[in-house]
Amino acid sequence: MIRDILLTIVILGGIAYGVDEAFADKMTHKFKSPSFSGVNTSSHYLTIENQEHTRVMTIKEEVQALVDEIARDKDNTTLARFVRNLESRVYAQLSRQMVDNLFGESPSTSGTIELEGNTISYSSDGEFITLTVVDSDGTTTDISLPIGSFTF
Repeated sequence: MIRDILLTIVILGGIAYGVDEAFADKMTHKFKSPSFSGVNTSSHYLTIENQEHTRVMTIKEEVQALVDEIARDKDNTTLARFVRNLESRVYAQLSRQMVDNLFGESPSTSGTIELEGNTISYSSDGEFITLTVVDSDGTTTDISLPIGSFTF
């Protein structure tokens, strides 16, 4: 029986010695975040900055796409198409009347038309027709057309 007790003490002592060796390492704490540890901090900050920039740009692009879509939808209504078509036909009639006045059977020697703040005037000296366009901001454009050789 003493022998059994001694054997148990030796076994428990060996286990205690082995357990002591198993846990003998130092415990150290390390932060995983580069913001706290300092390891690769600049790369970490650049990554965060790039992610924030990408998010902001994505939101701006989405907002601009919605604004563009609203503008397209507004320009593509039935009323807007009708107004554009009407304006096109009115401008075509005005330009046809001006061409008739310039080159028709009884051409006039001069004329002027006001159109949305722009002044279009023409004059003829028998050899050339001078067309003068004055924009609403004051920019002047002169076009000279020879009368005798202006044919297709």
